[in-house]
Amino acid sequence: MRFKKLVSVAATTAMAASILAGCGSGNTSSGGETAKAPETAEAPAATEIADEATPTAADGKKEVVIWDYFETAAQKEMMETLIDGFNKSQDKYVASHTYVPFADYEKQLTLGIASGELPDVVILDGCDMASFIAMDLFGDISDANIDWSEYIEGPMNSTMMDGKHYGLPFATNCTALFYNKDIFDAAGVEYPDENTTWEEFHEMAKKLTDYGVTGFGNAAIGTDEGTFQCLQWLYTAGGSYTDITDGEDAYKLMQEMIKDGSWSKECVNWAQTDVCNNWKAGNIAMMQNGPWQIPGIATDAPDINYGVTVLPKKDASSGQATSILGGENMGAVNKDDMEGAKAFLEYYNQTDVMVAAMKQYGSFPPKTEAAKDAYWTEDPIQKEFITQLTTSIPRGPSAIWPSYSNAIQTGFQEVLTLSKDPDQAAKDTQAAVDAVK
Repeated sequence: MRFKKLVSVAATTAMAASILAGCGSGNTSSGGETAKAPETAEAPAATEIADEATPTAADGKKEVVIWDYFETAAQKEMMETLIDGFNKSQDKYVASHTYVPFADYEKQLTLGIASGELPDVVILDGCDMASFIAMDLFGDISDANIDWSEYIEGPMNSTMMDGKHYGLPFATNCTALFYNKDIFDAAGVEYPDENTTWEEFHEMAKKLTDYGVTGFGNAAIGTDEGTFQCLQWLYTAGGSYTDITDGEDAYKLMQEMIKDGSWSKECVNWAQTDVCNNWKAGNIAMMQNGPWQIPGIATDAPDINYGVTVLPKKDASSGQATSILGGENMGAVNKDDMEGAKAFLEYYNQTDVMVAAMKQYGSFPPKTEAAKDAYWTEDPIQKEFITQLTTSIPRGPSAIWPSYSNAIQTGFQEVLTLSKDPDQAAKDTQAAVDAVK
């Protein structure tokens, strides 16, 4: 069956241009940053779509085609294992997956909407999903045999619109607070924990800076990767991506810390990898970053004595601070026959299947029961991210998220470079957000 072409080519192209301008900060298996192909592998051309596994439907089985942009060996192995398990679990469908280069991913989806040539399931960046739901790429699968209540709220919300389900969260992650215990000990500063407030966090950062190491750094680069890290502070202050003025206290904290040197002024030029490299080098004592950095820390700096805790909350009466979600979703493409897509998502919905896939993939499962597996809960570092995920939210969700992201990150850049005071930056950013249509 062909995809229902309900969107004109002109409208599709216009919306695609908006998507390509913003949210595509990279393969968010690495949170908000770009996942690069291994240096030993030859990257396919930007317009090439290469089959990774294409078993032919046989014995009357129906094909289920999945698109993904996974490039690492671990990601590819995970997909092969997942698809092989699905194919062996039933005799009605045969699944395969097709690799589409990330740089060309949204373009190929947009062309597919216009031509009707699309797969059955699309794995994509979670912050892109709302845009493509609005473009009618995905169909309503609310009747699938899935208990939606079993999922962490934030990841689940990123797959929904107007109360309807268009897919399933696939992998999820967020940022939390890393700290170098040895530097803290040498400076005589207590470690941060789940009760640390902004005021206490600031005092810690100042003491560490006085000791000779910049207290804190994050990625505030002027892209959606910067939004991914900075937006958390706005929410924790009481604002949101559409309500900037109520989050002005975040701007005040940032600017105060930039001025006294306890928040690295270089953050406006740093991607998340840059932050981690500076933290591993001992240039900053605390960093905001994600679990995808853990393997690199173990390899590059195995002797670092460090801990991770949730991000600081605004004050003692506040609940746990917000973080922003990264990760992928699986969307069921809108076709006359969507039963194969639903069958594949129902297979992935099984807790044991999801746990095995995420162990291979190197991310967290978005299903509450799966996240309780000892692999994550008994690891002192990993379990802190599971705790942080409970108060994490998606970017948006909005069909025009890239426009919001650009306006929001401009405001953070103005505050962190001291080009505007917090009050003016909040007013101007609110105006820019209000102008997004």
